[in-house]
Amino acid sequence: MKRYITSLVFGLMSIAMVAGCSSDDKGSDKPVEPEKINPVAIEKTNSTKIYMHYMPWFETNESSADKKWGYHWTMANKNPNNVGTNGQREIASYYYPLIGPYHSGDKNVIENHLLLMKYSGIDGILIDWYGTYDVNDYRMVKENTDQLIEMLDKVGLEYAIVYEDRFLTNVVNAGKAISVTSAAKTDLAYVEKNYFSDANYIKINGKPLLMNFGPIVLQTPAEWTNVFNTLTAKPTFLTLWDHSSMAGENASGEYAWVYKDNSYLTNFYTNTKPKLGVAMGSAYPGFKDFYAAGGGGAAIGWTIEHNNGATLDETLTLAKNANVNYLQLITWNDFGEGTMIEPTVEFGYSFIEKIKTFSGVKSTESVFPDISKLYDLRVQKKGNVEIQKKLDQAFNYFVSMQPAKAKQVISEIK
Repeated sequence: MKRYITSLVFGLMSIAMVAGCSSDDKGSDKPVEPEKINPVAIEKTNSTKIYMHYMPWFETNESSADKKWGYHWTMANKNPNNVGTNGQREIASYYYPLIGPYHSGDKNVIENHLLLMKYSGIDGILIDWYGTYDVNDYRMVKENTDQLIEMLDKVGLEYAIVYEDRFLTNVVNAGKAISVTSAAKTDLAYVEKNYFSDANYIKINGKPLLMNFGPIVLQTPAEWTNVFNTLTAKPTFLTLWDHSSMAGENASGEYAWVYKDNSYLTNFYTNTKPKLGVAMGSAYPGFKDFYAAGGGGAAIGWTIEHNNGATLDETLTLAKNANVNYLQLITWNDFGEGTMIEPTVEFGYSFIEKIKTFSGVKSTESVFPDISKLYDLRVQKKGNVEIQKKLDQAFNYFVSMQPAKAKQVISEIK
């Protein structure tokens, strides 16, 4: 992927380009190709690297081969085909995405998510990844991840993989691999070949970042040594907090997560962080799982109230006081556990506004509603090639940090 640049010369742009056509094209039915503008990094004052944990696992009845909604919208007993009097579909969550339930591989959805993150001051995303095997919905997650990565480069955000080794046993039981370690080797060989070399793949201490949600299955240093021996270069490997001993010297450090109350975060910063080579903090808006209500298993057993944004404020303050170099926001869109920072009907843009403030984004201009308007127009004008070209131009202006021009393009579309 091409490395994105941080400075551009805009003097040659004409006013006519904003509308996507020149005066000479009047009367022509042929849409003009939008000018190509490379992404520019947002200006902010907080030097902490801020990353967003992201779930690429959602399917709709239009995206799936069997024309059914994916499990993460339905769990065991919800049917998104049922639409309430409020216009909202029945989904397996206490909260409702502002753009409605979606397919994670939808380019319009990805565009919306990444633009909102960029203007919040987020540096990159940490993608929850199930591996390469065609078991359960793992292949779908991989395909959605690849769609996401393609757009990341265009927006100008970094990324890294959060590997879920918990599913390795399922791969073996399905007869796809002879052992959990051989399956892990195949998965990570794919990651190294296809992701690590990307210019916008996150590097820490000069090495590609690889995170693991666990370990859950590979629980000994010998197993991780065996898996990593097939890699050309050893990554900066972070496990879940208090789990690095399972990886031994293969682990470079740990990352914090969300659990019961904020005291666990305080303990991580006070007692664990000083002992780690690399420590990644966490911040979250709350936690309220839908598992019992959705028939998806027993409830986790504890809740962290959102308190109208107070929980996010508290966890961001803890991270600031701990002076962390790396911070993971938990999560963009785990609606089943109620940790979503993505704009919702219930909370609006309030969570990303708080992150924008924490990031020290220099621009105070309001752009989030306009990014949502871009998404709405993408959907409403789906079959209109000329308007889609103009919306491409608005996207180009957004990623190159020219929001006023993007808004102008959007405002001219009826």
